[in-house]
Amino acid sequence: MTIALVTAVLAGCSLFGPSKVKEEPIIPAATLYQKALDDMDRQYFQTAIKSLEQLDRQHPRDPLTEKSKLMQVFANYRANQLDEAILAADRYLAVYPNGKDAPYVMYLKGNSYFAQIKDITRDQQLSADAIETYQLLISNYPRSEYAKDAKEKLLIAYDQLAGKEMSVGRYYLGNGQYTAAINRFRVVVETWQTSTHIEEALYRLTEAYLSLGLTNEAMTAAAVLGHNYPSSSWYKEAFALLGKQGLAPAVNNGSWLAGLRN
Repeated sequence: MTIALVTAVLAGCSLFGPSKVKEEPIIPAATLYQKALDDMDRQYFQTAIKSLEQLDRQHPRDPLTEKSKLMQVFANYRANQLDEAILAADRYLAVYPNGKDAPYVMYLKGNSYFAQIKDITRDQQLSADAIETYQLLISNYPRSEYAKDAKEKLLIAYDQLAGKEMSVGRYYLGNGQYTAAINRFRVVVETWQTSTHIEEALYRLTEAYLSLGLTNEAMTAAAVLGHNYPSSSWYKEAFALLGKQGLAPAVNNGSWLAGLRN
């Protein structure tokens, strides 16, 4: 019975022949591109992306293909499809690494990472990816109209990474893991000196070093804090903390912190 059924099915296939795949009608590249632009003007981004992808498939060697790949980055970004925008940017840069719109594509790619940055309690890989992309843009195209905004966003991304280190450092400090805490605060002080967390990091180093009995390091951390940020509330707290043990801010030139005085 089973053999007979299979035979009948095969016979049916041979009678009617293989099914035909419906061919996609070929539409001129200029028509597809203009349709995509019109759809984007109406904020029909998904429809626009489909037209641009069709242009790429049907006219891979047409001069409009470069613009099509650029607009796919833009359309995905405007549609808040940020991962797709990043992939589209990578496709453009792979084919046109020196294209005239490469700076703009890098900028949109960086913004796509930047827009997804989470609070400092979460993984900060997106911050690192945004930093890498913005740095590449600034390095390769320093006179680009997008470089200035990239530099401003870089500071915010730096602050995110510094904030993450501070969050972990405070956790270790609260649990008496002073060496681990110091390592985290050192990263902020040594790497993210432009961040808004630098003053607290120096205070926390003062606190952690005192807890370990490393008074020279604690005094130096407080002195560096006071030298660079004399009006800081964190310096006032560090000064008071040292005072409770009869100590005062003073630079120990053998400390790694000594070189941080401006």
